[in-house]
Amino acid sequence: MAMAMAMDLHCLHVAGLTGLQGTVPRFSPPLVSLGSRCLNAGCSRGLLRRNSVAITVRGSTSCRRLRGESCCRAQSRDAATVEVAIDGKIDDVVPVLNLSEVTERMQSLSKTRPEIFRAMYSSVIGGITTDPAAMVIPMDDHMVHRGHGVFDTAIIYNGFLYELDTHLDRLLRSAASSKIKSPFDRATLRHILLQTVAASGCRRGSLRYWLSAGLGGFGLSSKECYKSTFYAIVSDNTYKGPEGVKVVTTTIPIKPPFFATVKSVNYLPNVLAQLEAEEQGAFTAVWLDSEGYIAEGPNMNIAVLSKDGVLLIPPFDNVLAGCTARRMLELVPTLMEKKLVAGLVGVKVQKISVQEAKSASEMMLIGSGVLVKSIIEWDGLPVGNGNVGPLTSAIREAVQRDLEDITAEKLVPVPYASGL
Repeated sequence: MAMAMAMDLHCLHVAGLTGLQGTVPRFSPPLVSLGSRCLNAGCSRGLLRRNSVAITVRGSTSCRRLRGESCCRAQSRDAATVEVAIDGKIDDVVPVLNLSEVTERMQSLSKTRPEIFRAMYSSVIGGITTDPAAMVIPMDDHMVHRGHGVFDTAIIYNGFLYELDTHLDRLLRSAASSKIKSPFDRATLRHILLQTVAASGCRRGSLRYWLSAGLGGFGLSSKECYKSTFYAIVSDNTYKGPEGVKVVTTTIPIKPPFFATVKSVNYLPNVLAQLEAEEQGAFTAVWLDSEGYIAEGPNMNIAVLSKDGVLLIPPFDNVLAGCTARRMLELVPTLMEKKLVAGLVGVKVQKISVQEAKSASEMMLIGSGVLVKSIIEWDGLPVGNGNVGPLTSAIREAVQRDLEDITAEKLVPVPYASGL
């Protein structure tokens, strides 16, 4: 007969928002059970109140009040489940799983994911895995529960990484602004990223990577983190053409400049702006800055072609300096020199008013997730003639050529193993 593991259960008697009493324990797994009452008849909190939840631990021997005096004693029992009692009745049975059972469920879950994850590196385990079931991050990582982390991306195209060094430099700038010290030097980070893509075998997709304050606990300060962490993951991705999309002006407040210019994992405003746009049938949203000028999209830069033929993009003082947007600024002068776009006379980084943008000939989104995408409607009104414009198409083609020019320094070859 299996012997139950004995554990002390320290409990706090607390009042809920409705003034009703409950029992909140602090315990360590693995033998846990949530029951209907404290088993000590002498405990004044022993009976479960209506609309409250009481918790007991199978295999525990005692629990204590805040001041340390004994208030109840739970019987020792064998258990492999967590029982939740609501209004004195067992509402659900939650299994307590061993490692092999967790692995089995994670493997089953990975088969239902819509995106194919090819490989992941984790400094926690010190290596790369190609099993999606093992692509996890510990809950006590401060990036998970405090948002103390930064990230960046790179396009994988035909076996090359596009603008890897530009993106990696931005990651390190974001980390410095966020008081995160990398666990590795830049050369090692770069080597890990290349090896992760190589292990994935992916030749067209996305590389995403994160620097975090690290593991340690659930406090605010990273002083409790014993070491910063680095993660990278490779996934399949396809880049669709520059078909026209609709956008709306979001009502979600834009991030203050300091946070907007750091590529951190604090993306709640971005998510809410995106969801608000989708609820209105739009592709994405447009943010205005505190002065009412055009700022950016939730995860893309914005550019407009003025009526007098000048391509305008907002300054990077209040928005994230997009690597693809910066590359676009380098490519557009060539379009002008070769006269590939009629009427294009210049390119400027300057503030753009709403009136100027809504009267523009063309408007576009720029980012590594979409490359270049035309905006044909904004807040229900057509942009230009309501069609994909010639400049947007020309810039998209220029970026595409940049992706395919294997002689360019912007492309870093991935050292795939033979046969991959």
